[in-house]
Amino acid sequence: MTLKRVVLVVTCVVVAVLGWVFAVSQWETASRIATVASALAGVAAVGVGIWAALPGASPSGVVVRNTGAAKTAGAGSAVSGYRGSRPRGPVTVEQTGDAEATGEGDAISGYSEK
Repeated sequence: MTLKRVVLVVTCVVVAVLGWVFAVSQWETASRIATVASALAGVAAVGVGIWAALPGASPSGVVVRNTGAAKTAGAGSAVSGYRGSRPRGPVTVEQTGDAEATGEGDAISGYSEK
């Protein structure tokens, strides 16, 4: 479970508990309805604000799956997977096809950095 999701779940639980406490303890007067609504909205706003300020669950990365075969002749490149500079996030390469190079070419079936 990511940190953002934990903050969101905790915020929901706190709002529910406060709602129950207000409903049980001092619900006699109509002015308490405004107090309850304001308190719940305030807690929810703080929780959502913290949640929005946190960084994303995972940085962007590269995912390559189920690629076909790649062939080259001469000085070309055959890539059945991923070739490039390393991204910020993870690189996932699964079930790549065959890569075949003849002559002076190169072949990559999987992952290679430039």
